[in-house]
Amino acid sequence: MKRIAVFTSGGDAPGMNACIRAVVRTAKYYDLEVFGITRGYDGLINGDIVEMDERSVSNIIQKGGTILKSARSMDFKTKEGRKKAYQNLKKLKIDGLVAIGGNGTFTGAEIFFDEYGIPTVGAPGTIDNDLYGTDFTIGYDTAVNTALDAIDKIRDTADAHDRIFFIEVMGRDTGYIAVRSAISGGAEMAVMPETKTSVKDIITKLRFGSSHSKASHIIIVAEGDEPGRAQIIADKVKKELPNLDTKVTMLGHIQRGGAPTAADRVLASRLGVGAVEGLLKGKANVMAGVINRTLTYTPFHDTITKKKPLNKDLIRLIEILNGRKYATEA
Repeated sequence: MKRIAVFTSGGDAPGMNACIRAVVRTAKYYDLEVFGITRGYDGLINGDIVEMDERSVSNIIQKGGTILKSARSMDFKTKEGRKKAYQNLKKLKIDGLVAIGGNGTFTGAEIFFDEYGIPTVGAPGTIDNDLYGTDFTIGYDTAVNTALDAIDKIRDTADAHDRIFFIEVMGRDTGYIAVRSAISGGAEMAVMPETKTSVKDIITKLRFGSSHSKASHIIIVAEGDEPGRAQIIADKVKKELPNLDTKVTMLGHIQRGGAPTAADRVLASRLGVGAVEGLLKGKANVMAGVINRTLTYTPFHDTITKKKPLNKDLIRLIEILNGRKYATEA
């Protein structure tokens, strides 16, 4: 292997630039030529590929977003699109790819390998932390800290006005951001896909707090399948408890931005090095991850198809700290 290329795909996550930097510098360390593909698979189809060196990635480790841009490509889902992508790689004699992204990115890479034999090693870049095969994903720690900063500020105004705040965090299919931000932010409850929390449970909790002179509450809600879930829950609670002063805050895409934390920079750097070294070892269709502090490689098939369970000890922490038990999904 003499030439490799790196790209970012899907939703952006803080730390992607640190991973790009690590890929480029590791490639140069091993005397490989390295290229950057802009806007993910769309850039691969359109031939938006530029050679990179150490200076290309100077002064980016602290920046959020991705210097290579990102996109979700519909064209790459077609055979015609993938054929164009392959032809562009062959023109530049690129032997392997490093893909920084999530499930959709790795699904595309696996299909691409089956059709054209281009090996890819992935680095998990998503704030949701929902990828099987790694304890943490690039961007997750930063997203939690961003949410925590917002929760701390909202708690001040909740306390000042005796209000109930429903704060919606990202997490379409999982409550990883919700559970850690709830614990670290001292929230009274967390509503997540992994737990069975009914509106009745929330009302019971709020009534109990009122009877014990607790006038303000913070309730964290993972967005679920569609953003706006917190508003739906708040409206139902307000209907049953009209005297409560309820407010809803949707943190939204603020969780994807900002400078990555030290933890995300170190993780991204480690995974970038691991991805390049994986290609050099002949690995293909695998994701580099860190499990129990050890660099591991998990087949894309497992990463895509297996569900990463939420740590039940974290749910138990909320139970103990807030005096209620959660019923978890089987």
